[in-house]
Amino acid sequence: MNLKALKQAGHWPTLLAAFLYFDVSFMVWVMLGPLSLYITKELGLPLEEKFTIVAIPILCGAILRIPLGMLADHFGPKRTGILAQLTVILGMAYVFIFGLHSKLELQALGLVLGLAGASFAVALPQASRWYPPKYQGIVMGISGAGNMGVVLDSMIVPWLAENFGWQAVFGFLLIPLLLVLVLYSFMVKDAPEKRTPVTLGNYGELLKDADSWWFMFFYSVTFGGFVGLGNALPLYFTNWYHVSGIAAGLMVAMVVFAGSMFRPVGGLMADRIGGVRSLQVLFVIVSICYATIALMPEGPAPDITQMTAAKVSGWSLLAMPPIAWASTAIFFFGTMALGMGNGAVFQLVPLRFRGEIGVMTGLVGAAGGVGGFFLAKALGISWADYHSFGPGFSLFAVLPLFGLFGLFVVKRRWRTTWGAVSGARV
Repeated sequence: MNLKALKQAGHWPTLLAAFLYFDVSFMVWVMLGPLSLYITKELGLPLEEKFTIVAIPILCGAILRIPLGMLADHFGPKRTGILAQLTVILGMAYVFIFGLHSKLELQALGLVLGLAGASFAVALPQASRWYPPKYQGIVMGISGAGNMGVVLDSMIVPWLAENFGWQAVFGFLLIPLLLVLVLYSFMVKDAPEKRTPVTLGNYGELLKDADSWWFMFFYSVTFGGFVGLGNALPLYFTNWYHVSGIAAGLMVAMVVFAGSMFRPVGGLMADRIGGVRSLQVLFVIVSICYATIALMPEGPAPDITQMTAAKVSGWSLLAMPPIAWASTAIFFFGTMALGMGNGAVFQLVPLRFRGEIGVMTGLVGAAGGVGGFFLAKALGISWADYHSFGPGFSLFAVLPLFGLFGLFVVKRRWRTTWGAVSGARV
């Protein structure tokens, strides 16, 4: 890849700002994953309800992407992005000052954090519209790599909660939010191409197209798996392998780092060999990893004498049993494939729906959020019904196989119709 040519092909300050905006937005969107260990413990919620709590921001983010995408098309991505960021900042400032005292307040917080997840519908089209088709895979991969915010969450949120209390975490995270808001306001420039105002009718028209549904399904598997695991794994690791809150955060950070950093690689690979071929390989890897995790036995619990005085205690990172490390390694490779799959899907979407990229980003992104919601909910139901996470992971091992079937159905038509005139590999 020629970085100089990429820089000259579009508007790199907007690409950088879109990455930063998506990064901090994603960070607060998934903050309830690691923070749920502390808030739900204080509120006394059972484990299956904890999985529901971490799933609420994912679902709200999915639902809100469509209206946020419509606002971006009507008023411009920049204005919409600033308004959304300010709303999230005000909500987090409220929790920092007044705290949370009930399950209902915690659910309301999930709604506000969902708006941060909806930033997907602003950041990706904002970057995409500046660049020609041959750069769509890498551009969407770079801007979408802002999902590495979940890595920062997993690393720092448990440590902050242990040392300063969970309420103070909201104050700490306000700092990068405010800083990026200032940078975004000065760096971003809306693309000069004319925007067509979007209505619900536009979404309805695209939903009549079978390709829209295939893209939505593919992304519900790849992005849904990534964001669902990012939110649910802290609960999984602390209950299945009995690790401490800080150890669980570090394990999740290692896992989601793979998905975040390899999203641009997935986009680049799709540019080189085609998004369809890339997804075929990646779906196989994801299915194998989920199926293997479903068969992993529960880890041993530490003796009381080995427990730390932490608010969420358990095995430390260095003292974890080998089974916990093996599980982390499997999740690492699975999430790497999920992240690359995200990049591959969004190499294809702008090629097929160039003129409707804002609408399609909202639809596809919403489907990804719904997939993440159901993954977290499935794990909670699996635990409640079977006292095991195996059935939940088994269900999600099957979904990538349906994705393989879908690719087999559409690949010839895609490559001989819109793919043939796109100017890029499909």
